[in-house]
Amino acid sequence: MAARKRLIVDGVIIDPQVDFMDLLGSALPVAGAVADMQRLSTMIDRIGPKVRDFHVTLDSHHPIDVAHPGMWTNNKGESPAPFTLIRSDDIRSEIWFPRNRHAKLSQLGGQTLEQYMIGYTQALEAAGKYLLMIWPEHCLIGSGGHAVQADLFSALSRWEKANFANVDFVTKGVNPFTEHYGGLMAEVPLASDPSTGLNTGLLTVLQEADIVFIAGEALSHCVMTTVNQIADNIGEEHVRKFHILTDCSSPVPQPPGGPDFPAIAKDWLKTMKKRGMTLTTSTEFLA
Repeated sequence: MAARKRLIVDGVIIDPQVDFMDLLGSALPVAGAVADMQRLSTMIDRIGPKVRDFHVTLDSHHPIDVAHPGMWTNNKGESPAPFTLIRSDDIRSEIWFPRNRHAKLSQLGGQTLEQYMIGYTQALEAAGKYLLMIWPEHCLIGSGGHAVQADLFSALSRWEKANFANVDFVTKGVNPFTEHYGGLMAEVPLASDPSTGLNTGLLTVLQEADIVFIAGEALSHCVMTTVNQIADNIGEEHVRKFHILTDCSSPVPQPPGGPDFPAIAKDWLKTMKKRGMTLTTSTEFLA
């Protein structure tokens, strides 16, 4: 009798970083994130020998970033408070505008920074994506908040040593002129920066897998966007291989006067289930 073919199992873990953990001092805590990572770590120890690759995205920013307060100002020299929404009309009417607004930058095609930001926010609005929101400075490159949550880091390290393998860490968000929620491409890719375009290499690897689990933070933003990017680009024949661990991912809470992110995430999960993905938990997956 022929030996049964071993299933290729991959894991995609999205932004499991300290700044997203519900810990004292975290820049952008997501309620439930530490418990999510602890459950995920327990699962990794259980299924580790069955996993071919872990792909872990790392949100990676500079202080001056399109979605950080330091990029923006008003006529009083003030920066916007975190969770401020900035629309293209806000820039035109000078409610908010980029600092050094008249600078012409080669990486932006010679446009002034102000011209670019008007076009950028217009592109988000036209595509029906989240409006530009100003977040607290988070996941700053080189900071403690950029690091992987401790329990998960330990579990991944144990897997690396036991399986003579390396985790595939995927950085995103380094370019300060575009948001990069998704692990496969920026919200508005820049022609001058290939790292903001579609990560076809990661797509190819995921196409080779038989089963892929998804976990990470936050469900309403980087997880949702990453999974949408995968589903929209990998080919419909591959969509059914994805399993979303609903107990290893939590949404951003609703900010005062802002979008109901938990409700958005809940509706999105239903949509992914209709597309053929499996909603499961860390105890049920490969049990």
